[in-house]
Amino acid sequence: MALRMINIATNGQGLYEFTDAVEAFLGASGVREGLMTVFVRHTSCSLVIQENADPSVQRDLKAFFARLVPPSDDVSMRWISHRDEGRDDMPAHIKAALTQVSIGIPYSQGRLLLGTWQGIYLFEHRNRPHRREIVLHCGP
Repeated sequence: MALRMINIATNGQGLYEFTDAVEAFLGASGVREGLMTVFVRHTSCSLVIQENADPSVQRDLKAFFARLVPPSDDVSMRWISHRDEGRDDMPAHIKAALTQVSIGIPYSQGRLLLGTWQGIYLFEHRNRPHRREIVLHCGP
């Protein structure tokens, strides 16, 4: 069993791939088979496994979520009461609730069993830069 915390600096909304960091941790752990748990310690960003070959996928996902959950000053979001941290804060919480903050990925022979075009992403939902903490845990 092995545990590590990593940090990802974001520059605003978008998807930030960190598959290499997870694979490096797994390789250094010496654990050969089990389940990798990836957990983000925040409520206004999330984790997704998504295509890492074509950047238009990431752009389209970002655009879709912006249309699905617009900023709180949009007329369609008048119902929102949590507004203390800016117009992007409550929408960020909603986006995180629609996705996930924890992902389990099986691995074998010390390698993640991701598909050919799959990558692990932090999905930042806030406009301003943040430093996000992610916990990695692998065990049999």
